[in-house]
Amino acid sequence: MAVSAQIAMEACNGSAYQVSDPVKRALEAGSPVVALESTIVCHGMPFPQNLKTAREVEDIVRANGAEPATIAIIRGVVHVGLTGAELEDLARRGLSVKKTARRDIAYVVSQKKDGATTVSATMFFAAKVGIPVFVTGGIGGVHRGAESSMDISSDLTELGRTPVAVVCAGVKSILDIPRTLEYLETQGVTVAALGTDEFPAFFTPHSGCKAPSRVNSEMECAELIDANVRLGLGSGIVIGVPIPESDAAASEKVEAAIQRALSEASGKISGADSTPFLLKRVNELSGGASLQANVALVKNNAKIGAQIAWHLATIHRAKTTQLSRL
Repeated sequence: MAVSAQIAMEACNGSAYQVSDPVKRALEAGSPVVALESTIVCHGMPFPQNLKTAREVEDIVRANGAEPATIAIIRGVVHVGLTGAELEDLARRGLSVKKTARRDIAYVVSQKKDGATTVSATMFFAAKVGIPVFVTGGIGGVHRGAESSMDISSDLTELGRTPVAVVCAGVKSILDIPRTLEYLETQGVTVAALGTDEFPAFFTPHSGCKAPSRVNSEMECAELIDANVRLGLGSGIVIGVPIPESDAAASEKVEAAIQRALSEASGKISGADSTPFLLKRVNELSGGASLQANVALVKNNAKIGAQIAWHLATIHRAKTTQLSRL
């Protein structure tokens, strides 16, 4: 077992954590593992689409050589890797499961509640058990109108202090993408787009914003993550993967739906309820086009993320072999 993984696993032997046997075996063997969040299951899609998508995403990760580790809090215990029954229970309960960001973790655990982990909470737990790659649909960011509301996702501050690479289709397009990229720069977060100079916009590949960095292959992504760890930067990485053009939603249609949803939410819905409401309303207003795109992009991210994790594990394995020969 890699030293970092061994330390992480020992730190999580307490009753607050439960690492599934498949995930534990993969970590101990230095095999690739991909972290997955549970907020997308409970708050991102309706049942049964959420369960179907979650299962397919886990299968895609496995098919591309990595072990999926869906993370959630169940009765106050952090689960890293879920059983089929646990995943289905969360999917069926949906919005009744508390959306859990980093700030909510201690409360949910102390009250022995169930929690669907957001990007920030999932990153935190992934780092604790030694999982360096995390796949999601899109990250949170600076909300439109944040200059007055101060609504900025804790995903961004978590990326500034937790060395986990987040493979995503960019920032959710209901948010302010240019300001989000500025905030990530302030946090010292490496942001790279895969195979493009333009940072992706979740439902579409085009945001109009230049990506700070470009990587051209999954291997380059893995080398980027490895360099981040070796240098001890202590911050995360955002790897923006454009949704395939064939799966993208029509940008004009989606933007019109976003503007209407924002207008409806103004002054009525705020905080943690904002993103689930906006995503749901945009899907309704777009005639289901945004949900179709959401499903397609998270599956594509799972494929890319698993391949990145595989290359990263190969890099680490080669280094371990070299050290053993010294």
